[in-house]
Amino acid sequence: MTATPSSFIPINSAGGAGRYAPSPTGDLHLGNLRTAVIAWSLAHLSGRDFKLRVENLDRVRAGSADGQLADLAALGLAWDQPVVYQDSRIAVYEDAIEQLSQQGLVYECYCSRKDIREATSAPHILPGTYPGTCRNLTDEERATRRVVLSEQGRSPSLRLRSEVSEFTVQDQFAGAFTGPVDDVVIRRGDGVIAYNLAVVIDDAFQGIDQVCRGDDLLSSSPRQAYLASLLGLPPVTYAHVPLVLNPAGERLAKRDGAVSMRDLAGLGWGADQVLAWIASSLGVEGAEGATGLTLPEVARQISWETVNNGPVIFDPPQLAHA
Repeated sequence: MTATPSSFIPINSAGGAGRYAPSPTGDLHLGNLRTAVIAWSLAHLSGRDFKLRVENLDRVRAGSADGQLADLAALGLAWDQPVVYQDSRIAVYEDAIEQLSQQGLVYECYCSRKDIREATSAPHILPGTYPGTCRNLTDEERATRRVVLSEQGRSPSLRLRSEVSEFTVQDQFAGAFTGPVDDVVIRRGDGVIAYNLAVVIDDAFQGIDQVCRGDDLLSSSPRQAYLASLLGLPPVTYAHVPLVLNPAGERLAKRDGAVSMRDLAGLGWGADQVLAWIASSLGVEGAEGATGLTLPEVARQISWETVNNGPVIFDPPQLAHA
């Protein structure tokens, strides 16, 4: 294991920190806001700081980040400054890729999504994992494939050459969770730094040792924790929480109706009512329909058994134009 580069040293990790890290692709919906409330509560109940990060390496909708921060603040979430914006940290991610490259842990991948989809349909390939198509190509084969990609106007992605097949993380709700580790992309063919790399570097930089997020990301945690270990970064503990679903049992989405604070405000819901619904979904007695709740009050009364009971259903009011 190599020494931790100075660029990864946390801002302030004396007491640890939790975080919330939205992607600015649109308004946060009730499921996102509920997870943020849980993350804030877990951090403060355990004496940690609470940090915020805007994960804006990929798709970004203009004005979305400011709107998301305003919604979080309206619910009473306060965070320790500064907010970290990932697009300001590209050089740090490239330094990490160089570090991994010097260890012989990076290789070019020439596969398209279709190539990977067809390869992973084979019965001996674990669903959702990369089959290693480009892992052991010869120099001659690599040169040939670079030419082919160039003629198509494409560039190769970069993958981590994993030395393990699985890794174990600790999760507050799932316990010890062991999942597969494959050769994840660390830089896409279009040059965008991959989420799996950026998230572990930024968590270390912000002093995050408690990661709370939706349980749809639990399966990716072993890959991220393994990658962090290769970079010499401190481990984190996880708390993956069940998602909010629509009445059909599908992930809540904008198409379901009024699911964001902006849309709900148009139907007469204030921040009080949104927080009350979230509190009720977390097992806070008497929260349904309550007014004047504060986030610290909600945090102290959350039923963590309720949190871990499974997905929550929200039947959104329909917008007039829907």
